[in-house]
Amino acid sequence: MNNEFWNTHYGENEYAYGTEPNDFLKEQTFPSNGKILCLAEGEGRNSVYLAKQGYDVTGVDFSVAGIEKINRLAAENKVHIHTICADLANYQLEENAWDGIVLIFAHLPESVRKAVHSQVYKALKPGGKLVLEAYRLAQLEYQTGGPKSLDLLYSKELLTTDFNLFQQLSVEEKTRDVHEGKYHFGTAAVVQVVGVKE
Repeated sequence: MNNEFWNTHYGENEYAYGTEPNDFLKEQTFPSNGKILCLAEGEGRNSVYLAKQGYDVTGVDFSVAGIEKINRLAAENKVHIHTICADLANYQLEENAWDGIVLIFAHLPESVRKAVHSQVYKALKPGGKLVLEAYRLAQLEYQTGGPKSLDLLYSKELLTTDFNLFQQLSVEEKTRDVHEGKYHFGTAAVVQVVGVKE
């Protein structure tokens, strides 16, 4: 999916995935007053939620329309988000810089996924936390959102390998109801990851 697709996707006045944060993210806590990096952040629902909790949040997305939506939603909620418009294929994560890194339904082509995921551990400070939720391969059976290509879907085995540097790592496959705007709706096959850097 190219930039034109996402600019069109996010170009509507309506928020494609709603304005409420991801349910799995809401269950998580990060070091207090921490710096949180949200990658493939879309229209800002998760970064705005985190900013309202008092975190210093940076949202990265390669869609100009998405970045505009993040800024709009932040202004409506009277919070500030640092926004960066960048293609994750070329984006370098600063090392030892973040108290949290969030990837919510950030489905990346294999080469980009490996490049991004391989940087996460080093980018976190000691005690920092990775939070990831994505659709897994079985999601194609549900057709309730997410990529239509197996190449862009994840598995427990794949993510366990990607994040094998974490001493504390939980990777769980679940089936749960996802209701996030008009594009994520209904019963879904997901995989959830929490990693803590010691």
